[in-house]
Amino acid sequence: MNLASRLNILVLVLLVILTAGCAAPRSFGYPEPVPLDIPAAQATSAPAFTSPLVSVTPTFLPPAPGEMKTIGIIGGVGWSSSLEYYRIANEKAQADLGGDHSAKLLMYSIEFGEFSKQERLASAGNWDPLNATMLDAARRLKAGGADFIIIASNTLNSRADDIEKNVGIPVLRIYDVTAAKVNRSGIKKVALLGTKFTMEEPFYRNALKERYGIDVVTPNATEREYINRIIFDELVRNDIRSESRKEYVRIINRLVDEEGAQGVILGCTEIPLLVHQSDVKVPVFDTTRIHVEAAVDYAMSKSCFSRQKTRSCFRIRPFPLPTGDHGRLFVFPGLAGPQARNSSCYRCFGPSLAAVAAET
Repeated sequence: MNLASRLNILVLVLLVILTAGCAAPRSFGYPEPVPLDIPAAQATSAPAFTSPLVSVTPTFLPPAPGEMKTIGIIGGVGWSSSLEYYRIANEKAQADLGGDHSAKLLMYSIEFGEFSKQERLASAGNWDPLNATMLDAARRLKAGGADFIIIASNTLNSRADDIEKNVGIPVLRIYDVTAAKVNRSGIKKVALLGTKFTMEEPFYRNALKERYGIDVVTPNATEREYINRIIFDELVRNDIRSESRKEYVRIINRLVDEEGAQGVILGCTEIPLLVHQSDVKVPVFDTTRIHVEAAVDYAMSKSCFSRQKTRSCFRIRPFPLPTGDHGRLFVFPGLAGPQARNSSCYRCFGPSLAAVAAET
């Protein structure tokens, strides 16, 4: 066999080896790709991506051990606060991890012009179009690889249970993480500003009172109308006016002076664009920042804010109140004294967690 023939055989052998190497499975400690769980309704709404030789199934790799989770954000309601969600998430990730690090996130931005019509229908009692839009947004994020979802709107966190039930993805609720922040501050009574729905419906106020023992006061009917109008006519359009800030501050100060509020929850993600800590004399709880920072902590497995773990942090037992009513006492299971204070749940929720909350 001459030299040329030997070289040809060697080249063929090398090609076979290289081809085998390219087709080798990924076995470096990462999980195998998992097929996306795409609902049947979505799977049939668009043509399948196929070729004559192979059917292509979209896949993504779940987080490797210790890897940051992917945050899914339902945004666009309105876009000005969604911009803050993106900025704060990346600033916190970089501050915590250093260097060039940033947050792993996906955002689905709802078109607010059409959505505002659905909100009006919901106000009139027809929630179906709005619920369908929220479920569609959540499914898109799940299909894109989000590990959990945050909703960039205090009002629309009222849809969290519906999303978890119908989409099967965890939702980090804005009122849970805000209440935890209030508890860590030691404040027992707060003013709540937000949309009319957030201020008037029980989903937010009851969560703060019944789960966390926080008393809530809200503006009067005239003030609620004004706050709501400014949110929808100005703030969601990123129209920030000094005269609106002055009136918001006046309302907050009245709730402090006349209703005994020790702090104020800015319970609409656009209000922190208008009102800042320097504007008022009591602690301000910026729900936008609190929500985003808790999401980044959870994505990096630094917090106990998952709903499942929240429930496991404590148990509830009946407790008679001096008035003759019955309340609920939050108790750390199997922990007492210093052990309780050293637990991650205690650090997350603060000493107010072991307080009596009167049932309504």
